[in-house]
This record gives sequence, C-alpha cells and structure tokens, in this order.
Amino acid sequence: MGRDMILVTVLLLRLLAMAPAPARAEGVAAAAEEVKIEVLHLPESCSPKSKKGDLLNAHYDGFLASDGSKFYCSRTQNEGHPKWFVLGVGQVIKGLDIAMMNMCPGEKRKVIIPPSLAYGQQGYAQGKIPPNATLIFEIELYAVNKGPRSVEAFNQIDKDSDRKLSELEISQYLKEEFARDGKKRHPSAHDEILADIFKKNDHDGDGFISAKEYNVYQHDEL
Repeated sequence: MGRDMILVTVLLLRLLAMAPAPARAEGVAAAAEEVKIEVLHLPESCSPKSKKGDLLNAHYDGFLASDGSKFYCSRTQNEGHPKWFVLGVGQVIKGLDIAMMNMCPGEKRKVIIPPSLAYGQQGYAQGKIPPNATLIFEIELYAVNKGPRSVEAFNQIDKDSDRKLSELEISQYLKEEFARDGKKRHPSAHDEILADIFKKNDHDGDGFISAKEYNVYQHDEL
C-alpha cells in the first residue's frame, strides 16, 4: 500500500482542504528579516516559474545554522519520493514559501531562513528544532504544476460547466488519475478518497462541491 498512499497524497493535495504546517512566528519581527537565497544551479530553460498556489514537487534537506546538523531530509520519507505541497498557503514554514517563489524545475537553491520566518521563539521540538533557530535548506525543485484550487483545475473536473462538482464528476476524475498513473492499488482506494473529498469539502451537504466550497485561486489574486 506504500505506493498507493503516495498517489492518495497527491490526489488529496489537488482536491482537499489544505492542512497548515505547525505554528510559527509571524508579525513585525518577520517583516524586518529576510530569507537569503543562493542559486546553486539554474537550468538553461527556466520555465515555468513557481507562484503562489502552484503545486510543487521537490526534495529538500534542512540544517541548523548553529552547528550544521541535519534535522530533516525529504529523501528519507515516502519511500524517497519528492515532497508535494502547494506554495504560499502555509503547508510549509513561511520562509520556505518565500524561498521557493519564482523557482523553475531543475533549479537548486540554498536558503537561509531567520527564526521569525521559521519556528520562532517556541522552536519545534518534534522536529528537533530549538527556539530561535536559523535554518538552512538545500532545495531541488522537480516540477511546477497548476495548483489544486486553480480555475483551470476546477473546470477540468466540472465536465458540464455548471459551476459545481458532482460525485460522478469527481469519481470520473479519480478514475482518470488512477488510469494515468497505471499502478495497482487496493480496490477500496477510490471510494475512500471520494468519501473523504465530500466530507471535507461539501460544507452545506447538498451533494455537490460548489466553486465557493472548492475555494478556487483566481490567477489575478496570486
């Protein structure tokens, strides 16, 4: 089921409400400090460039600036597959949201993130990050895709163009994604994902997910 869960994760990122990252410091102090970015590698063809709301696929390693110790490595999770997340919506720390803007597939960066744009005074004990820690990340970006809440994504699923997504439309979308992926999965995966999508998005319980419930990102708002 390991590969199945990877696909489930990607599909849920495209369709479900996004879960925020652990709490981090914000406010006046954050505005006074900046993320330092060093481009380690830039492809000759640097397109498309990432923007808020895009779905990114990347590997990154995290280090404590104080002693150089590694506290995070995406390659050790999800069977070594790169991490999927939506840029600019709080799925990662604020410093990473900033650091990965205007980045293209194949690009590599080394970034230094101050505490105010990471985990601040409280730190993050679960991640072995002490209070007031400056963090260093080495990032390699693999893909920049249209975000899960874009108008294009909504219209792709909304086959009858009635500005709401039916169970049949989302079911068909899931089947197409499964077929495109081509991997074997548990027979119950489709129904479980479909049920979870409506549980988390059909807020008025009418059996449809409206454009408002889907909460699309309009491009001119990004």
